[in-house]
Amino acid sequence: MRSCATIRMCGARMSRAYAQKLLSPLRTIQGLLPLALGLLLWQILAAPNSPYFPPPSTWWDSYWHLAAGGRLRTALLSTLGTFALGLLASIAIGFLGGILIGRSRLARRALGPLLEFCRGLPPPVLVPVAVLLLGYSQNLKLLNVVWVACWPILLNTSSAASRIDQLLLDVCRTFHLSPLDRLRKVIAPAVVPDFLIGVRVAIPLAIIITLLVEMMTGLPGIGSMIVTSQRQFRSAEVYGLLVLVGLLGFLINIGFNAVERRILRRWPPLER
Repeated sequence: MRSCATIRMCGARMSRAYAQKLLSPLRTIQGLLPLALGLLLWQILAAPNSPYFPPPSTWWDSYWHLAAGGRLRTALLSTLGTFALGLLASIAIGFLGGILIGRSRLARRALGPLLEFCRGLPPPVLVPVAVLLLGYSQNLKLLNVVWVACWPILLNTSSAASRIDQLLLDVCRTFHLSPLDRLRKVIAPAVVPDFLIGVRVAIPLAIIITLLVEMMTGLPGIGSMIVTSQRQFRSAEVYGLLVLVGLLGFLINIGFNAVERRILRRWPPLER
C-alpha cells in the first residue's frame, strides 16, 4: 500500500511539473493582455487622422513605408549588431576583470573607489568625450555600450569572487591544481550565479545606451530613425518604432531567461 501511495504521489508531482511547464508560455502571454487591451481601446477611441495619437492600425502602414527602401532592415541590423557586440565584450571584460579584482585584496582596495566613480558617470556625459576620441563612427556606439554595460557584470563577479570559501582554495592547493584548473573547476563555477545577475542587469542597459547614442549622434540605427520621424512629425512611425524596440527587448529577455535557467540547473540549491 505504501509503495502504491508513493507511486501516486510521484505521478501527481510529475503531472504538476509537466502542467506548469506547459502553462509557462501562457503566463507570459497573459502578461501581455493589458497591453493588448490598451492598444485595442486606443484603436477604437483614436481619431483616424490624429496628428499626435494615430491609431495603432496606422503604425503597421508605417512599417511598410520604412521597409520599402530597406531602411528599417539596415537600421535594425545596425542596432542589434552594436548591442550584441557591446554585450559580448562587456561579458568578457566583466567576467575576467571581476575574477582578477575579486581574488586580489590589493586590487580591490586600490581600484574599488575608482570603479565606483566610473560606474556613477552618467552615460549621456560620456558621448561628447567619445566623439572627440573616435569621431562619428560605429566604434563610438560600441565604446559607450561596453563602458556602461560592463559595470554590473564586473562588480557582481568581483563581489562573488571575493566571497569564495577559503577552504575550497586550500583544497586546490592540496591537490596541486594549476591556476587554470583552479579557475575552471572552482572559481568560475562559484561566481556564475552572480555573474548571470550582472548580465541580466546589463542587457537593458546595453539596449538603452545603443538607442541613446544613435539618438544623440544620428548614427545609423533605430534610435536615429525615431528622432528623424519625430522631427518630421510622422507620429505613426515614432509609435511603431517604439513598439518594435519594446518587442526586441521582450524577446531578448525571454531568450536570456531560457539560457539562465538551463545554466543554473547545475546549481539546484541556488534555484530553490
